[in-house]
Amino acid sequence: MRLTTGDTDEADGARAVTLRIPAKPEYITLCRLALTGLAQLREIADDVMADLKLALTEAVSNSVRHAYGPSGDGHVDVTYELRPDRLAIEVVDDGDGFDPDEAPSIDGGELSEGGLGIAIIRTIADEFELHSKLGERGSRLRFVKNL
Repeated sequence: MRLTTGDTDEADGARAVTLRIPAKPEYITLCRLALTGLAQLREIADDVMADLKLALTEAVSNSVRHAYGPSGDGHVDVTYELRPDRLAIEVVDDGDGFDPDEAPSIDGGELSEGGLGIAIIRTIADEFELHSKLGERGSRLRFVKNL
């Protein structure tokens, strides 16, 4: 596990922190704790924090569950970028990629159990990006919540 902090950008008050965890379920709680600590630098409503924790948990869980198979031999990087007006969270792994066009949305009809997490994140986020490719290594999911 590794925690790195980026420089604070005095011009716009941005702060960035990256947490690298082993791709194991027991480390997901650390990602939530890091979010809680960082968010204390801004006044964030309880309901918004609950949504952010849910979206973060879903994003990290997807990487832990799907990127490296049952062995869990790999890592997940979570970067938190806090600005005065928004919080961006990026979850990156170098595991097995997938076809993001097959990631469902809540408006897209039926959801399988495996596709619900991405649909939840899309619903919570004000901005959403998902980059991955079937047959290639790595996935990157980034979402932004305006504060």
